[in-house]
Amino acid sequence: METGTAREGDRRRQLAEAATDHVLEHGLIGLSLRPLAAALGTSDRMLLYHFSGKDDLVATVLHTSNERSIGLLRTLPPTSSVREAVVALWEASTQGQLERCQRLYVEAAALGLLGKEPYASVVGQSNQAWLRALADLLVGAGCSPGLAPRAANLLDAAMMGLQLDLPLDRGTAALDQSVSDLADAVATIAASGD
Repeated sequence: METGTAREGDRRRQLAEAATDHVLEHGLIGLSLRPLAAALGTSDRMLLYHFSGKDDLVATVLHTSNERSIGLLRTLPPTSSVREAVVALWEASTQGQLERCQRLYVEAAALGLLGKEPYASVVGQSNQAWLRALADLLVGAGCSPGLAPRAANLLDAAMMGLQLDLPLDRGTAALDQSVSDLADAVATIAASGD
């Protein structure tokens, strides 16, 4: 038999997933509880019942999106080299759910740079989890565990920069060359030895 607390937890999780879907489609800028609640088929009071406020809801959405990103990262097919892993990650990051999750992360990170909470705290936590998942991806592609965090840091920083420019550069030879150069750089770190 399910307890009231378990049902409330399930409902909170359902609302978090639905709110994340909404935010991935519409973004964080201008997010307001009433229109969000209406889009989810509930009321702003019910959102406040399940979340302690807008900041809690936004933090939950960001965590949910990051969980999805990491889940998608972990489903990428194995590659035979670090270079191939970087290229495959970029391809996955520029389409579908992973692209939307990455764009949301970039949006939250920009707001976090201004010191705005909950963005600053949540982005820091999310980034640490993402970096661990990136390091795991690189280790699975042949990078040594000792070098994987260093390679993951470079990969993450460069990919975020490329994501910022993606709306302007999508499909250009310059972007393709940047991704190729990034893959070479990360592969060089991976091959440099501990």
